[in-house]
Amino acid sequence: MAKLEPRRRKVKILATTGPASSDPDMLRNLLLAGADAFRVNMSHGEHEVHAKTIAAIRALEKEYNRPIAILADLQGPKLRVGKFADGRATIPHGAEFTFDRSQEPGDATRVELPHPEIFDVVEEGQRLLVNDGKIRLRVKQVGLDSITCKAEVGGVISDRKGVNVPDAEIPIPALTDKDRRDLAFAIEHGVDWIGLSFVQRPDDLAEARKLMGGYGALCAKIEKPQAVRRLDEIIELADGIMVARGDLGVELEPQEVPPLQKKIVNATRLTGKPVIVATQMLESMIESPAPTRAEVSDVANAVYDGADCVMLSAETAAGAWPEEAVLMMDSIARQVERDEGYKQRVRMLETPPDPTTADALAHACMTIADTVKINAIAVFTCSGSSARRVARERPAVPLMVLTPSMRVARRVALLWGGHPVATKDIGSFEEMIAKGKRMALRHGFAGEGARIAMMAGVPFGVAGATNLVHVVTVKGNELEHYDGEG
Repeated sequence: MAKLEPRRRKVKILATTGPASSDPDMLRNLLLAGADAFRVNMSHGEHEVHAKTIAAIRALEKEYNRPIAILADLQGPKLRVGKFADGRATIPHGAEFTFDRSQEPGDATRVELPHPEIFDVVEEGQRLLVNDGKIRLRVKQVGLDSITCKAEVGGVISDRKGVNVPDAEIPIPALTDKDRRDLAFAIEHGVDWIGLSFVQRPDDLAEARKLMGGYGALCAKIEKPQAVRRLDEIIELADGIMVARGDLGVELEPQEVPPLQKKIVNATRLTGKPVIVATQMLESMIESPAPTRAEVSDVANAVYDGADCVMLSAETAAGAWPEEAVLMMDSIARQVERDEGYKQRVRMLETPPDPTTADALAHACMTIADTVKINAIAVFTCSGSSARRVARERPAVPLMVLTPSMRVARRVALLWGGHPVATKDIGSFEEMIAKGKRMALRHGFAGEGARIAMMAGVPFGVAGATNLVHVVTVKGNELEHYDGEG
């Protein structure tokens, strides 16, 4: 079996697959460069291609005996204008422009908007943004069949360009027919996370949950101002959160996004659920082998804020330097985590434990690691809940997550500091100690004299029974009898 050294950094790296990275050899290179999980973007590519990518990732997982998370990112509904007589038109700055229901080809004064839901909710004074916000229109008048606007920022508009409505909640579901087909495909092929786009309200998560049928974890993408306004409710219903800064940056003013990113990261961290900071992190590396200083600072700030995961999009999906992008992100994260001030910065957010035994013990694990020399924390878990509790405390030492469920192990691959290990369940206190030591030795977290804090529940194998923390020391004779197998 091939050897993959344990990650010594806490923050995880999520790499998007695509034409530049679907080859099995490149996927291996990305894994070895530092990718902990892979995102399959369902907006692009055919199911046949995605199936091959997923199979290649699972082959790597088996080859290196390392659980790998796969996130299938659904496209969500796309609001688009109709077509133009010449394929495109130019809207002058300050000019009047109308969206209507007519299917006649558009020109510099009007175009079809084939979404009746928008006509029902948009109001005078609100904004309509076209082509990722490059064209900015202000609504002057709304009729039954037309929306008349003034172009605050004009420009070239062409066939089927996207429309954003940042100031109104659009009464359309987050899942389209395509999304339902993509979701069924993703579940059939055993992905671990589903990324739900166009979330506006808590109810948007309900249909996805129903279609998932209890399989996999649901990651709500925060990309709409409406979702920000109901953030706490959405976090409560989701299994994880993605800060989709690209779309947020279209619908909000650019200066509004950084504080919102921190707000979303902090609110999610309080629950112990993983939070991903995504899009445009090393954007220039799509074409360049080196990032800008601003991009390096951007990634570093997300790591300092304690995000569980940072994501690469087009950098690895379609860029010229996919492996270099992962290596760079890994290097930035390691440098930040070596900073003497990192531990203090990442704990600036107070995460008070809930009044439960499991939360109290998770907090105790962090305190033990701060008080005495501990080499690792080993958490035995059936559902992953105990691991999330410990990770929420942001302990200074590695966190081994031992679980009999490969599903849980894969999900943990997105969790801050979590090193997932799929292993047989334990049945006794003595077996817990022996297995914890063996796994720490096998995965490179222990040597002679190493101390390990173990957290588990008695009776063993029962979800929600966490009630035990025990500190053990690895002795020399145990190293002599350890053969590296089990």
